[in-house]
Amino acid sequence: MKLLEGVEVLDVGRYVAGPYCATLLGYLGARVTRIERRDGGEDRYIAPLFTRGERPGEGGLFMQTGCGKRSVAIDVSKPDGLRILARLAEKSDVVVANATPAALAKLGLDWPAFSARNPRGILVTQTGFGSSGPDAAKGGFDGVAQAMSGAMCLTGTPEHPVKAGAPYADFSTAVFSALGALAALMAREASGAGQHVETSLLGTALAVMNSHLAEQAVTQINRPGTGNRVQTSAPSDVFETLDGHILVHTVGDGIFRRWAKLIGKPALAEQPEYQGDQARGDRRDELCGIMAAWCIERTTDEALSELAKAGVPSGPVLTQQQALDNPQVAAMEFFRMVDFPGLQTQAPVADLPIRFSALAAGIAGRPPLLGEHTREALLEIGYSDQDIDALSRDGVI
Repeated sequence: MKLLEGVEVLDVGRYVAGPYCATLLGYLGARVTRIERRDGGEDRYIAPLFTRGERPGEGGLFMQTGCGKRSVAIDVSKPDGLRILARLAEKSDVVVANATPAALAKLGLDWPAFSARNPRGILVTQTGFGSSGPDAAKGGFDGVAQAMSGAMCLTGTPEHPVKAGAPYADFSTAVFSALGALAALMAREASGAGQHVETSLLGTALAVMNSHLAEQAVTQINRPGTGNRVQTSAPSDVFETLDGHILVHTVGDGIFRRWAKLIGKPALAEQPEYQGDQARGDRRDELCGIMAAWCIERTTDEALSELAKAGVPSGPVLTQQQALDNPQVAAMEFFRMVDFPGLQTQAPVADLPIRFSALAAGIAGRPPLLGEHTREALLEIGYSDQDIDALSRDGVI
């Protein structure tokens, strides 16, 4: 059973937050049609997997956000292109568009215009900072949201704020957007009416940082950044071994007792100054120093084996290739190997990281070639072959 079978989704997004939201809905069974520029746009070619001639070929980002979609390539700067977009939007159950309010209005996808044409339609939008306030008109990217949420100052050091390498604000916004779309579809079953679902990169980043921000608001503690070293428990840090690095996260009295026994200092767990996570976090330099001395005498495998037997959470710091080659990844089938025309080898694409006992979900096909489904989609909304040929000659599609 496919949960969203029969649901039509129009993806008018760029980069991550919008397109990956639509991808997730597609993994749950919706048919997703992606609107692209006639040259494909920047997000099709980020992290290119191969080169064709003088132009970069499709990239890793598109492999992740494009699986199973149809591609319709149109020039929305032309009136005929906007008419095509409007007709597709009118026939869609869900339209996903990450753009500023002004850009949405220019496309005819602002909520008043969209709902007037499609009262049952659900409009899912993502912006950088929300639809009101002093920054509403600004565009934004994942790193900007990280910076403005306080995360970079906590992740790095006072002298060197650090952004996470993985664009978590983008992808988490996509997940929140997909959740909102599902909720709106459920609400439509009862009311018969569509609605506007709004998310933002800044809102997502603030939600992820909320516990730290709540602490700051109440206590005015002004925590400085300490890199990988956790401030609210210890020893929790990245530690060097004889042949690499591992991350150890010791949190909770039980784990701390097991850790103390493992390193041969069980009395630490009984000392008053180490009672409670925050007390240990306040003495993180001392406890992490003890752990560093223990780790540097062991190989990565030796340290991880002893930690696992003791029940102390830990893992190796892996390179990107090692992350791909991890036997646990293969055992859980987290990736699907996906073909694409012209690729010398299949690309690993993260499948839906949810397992259902009685629901079919996940990757159902490769990403589309640019404009691969333009004619098919236009025929479905009433254009004739002659109309389509004329639009092609005029540079609209």
